[in-house]
Amino acid sequence: MELLKQYEIFLHKGSVDLRAATHLYADFQAGDLELDLEVVLFHCQQATEKFFKALLSYSQIHITKTHNLRELFKLIEDSAIVIPQSMKDLLPLTFFAVEGRYGIIHDDLADTEQYFLLLAELKEFVMRTIQM
Repeated sequence: MELLKQYEIFLHKGSVDLRAATHLYADFQAGDLELDLEVVLFHCQQATEKFFKALLSYSQIHITKTHNLRELFKLIEDSAIVIPQSMKDLLPLTFFAVEGRYGIIHDDLADTEQYFLLLAELKEFVMRTIQM
């Protein structure tokens, strides 16, 4: 059995989070009253974090233990990894890593579908970058 490289694991785990978010969002839209958008956006944040970490790991950049997407994005830019600037629009998801899981914050949830579009673009970008 071939061992996966760290960046492959990050890519896989990010894909799992994106799939979970997609299914949860569909259930939420179908009226599942036991779901809220915060849990959907938590999985979107997790997918973004893992896709960013896949890029960094592939480029052999040391990754600190953080959930802060802004820190990871800055590390990507500082490492001269060329990433679409539209990915900056995912950075507000940082809030859902921890704080957003414990509060009711429906004010800024209108961007959910845009997050899904950006995440699909990010996943595709990561896959092309690491040739998977």
